[in-house]
Amino acid sequence: MSDDMGRHEPQSVEDVIGELDELAAQNEKVCIGDVLDDFGRRSFGPFIMLPALIEITPVGGIPGVPTFLALIIALVAVQMLFGKDHIWMPQFLQKRAVGAKKLHKSVKKLRGIAHWLDGHSKDRLGNLTEGIWLKVAAFAVIILCVTVPPLEFLPFASSGPMLAIAAIGLALIVRDGLVMLFALLLAVAAIAGGTYYYYTSDDEEGGSGGLATVIAAEVSLRSG
Repeated sequence: MSDDMGRHEPQSVEDVIGELDELAAQNEKVCIGDVLDDFGRRSFGPFIMLPALIEITPVGGIPGVPTFLALIIALVAVQMLFGKDHIWMPQFLQKRAVGAKKLHKSVKKLRGIAHWLDGHSKDRLGNLTEGIWLKVAAFAVIILCVTVPPLEFLPFASSGPMLAIAAIGLALIVRDGLVMLFALLLAVAAIAGGTYYYYTSDDEEGGSGGLATVIAAEVSLRSG
């Protein structure tokens, strides 16, 4: 607990990205436990936003990664929903790692986004990022995470809920109530759009053969 007290809690998206880039520069691989220790276990915002942002990068194109990232986010959101003041993760999750070069590449792609997000976020209506609103945000994140596994098999579909999750995490980091309201509206749109996309995709793609083709196209686009 004393280690957490000494940690600097990120105040912006660029703080989060910068810390992650430093970890990538100092290690051959970066595991989830390293990130927990670096940010401190009280920083719920980064652990909601960061996996969601990573999913939007080429790393998210690896089969199974979106679902794994959604699992991490959901675990954090459940703890936030029940009012926990520290993030807990089982050891098998903390030991999961990604290569530093791949992580650095993803971070590089996120820097422009981080700068734009910080430039359009301010300390407004901070009460909408506290109290009952934290529970509302946590519940929304959990529902969004539940939609990710089925959407992972459709082209770019899992990025919809992940964008909404990232927006909620951003609101928590910068304590911007207007961003929180926008993020919750985005969450509703992502859930509705994802549900519609999922139930209409099979007919539009002509069955499993067409689906396999678009999955391959998504992986190719992300990795490129």
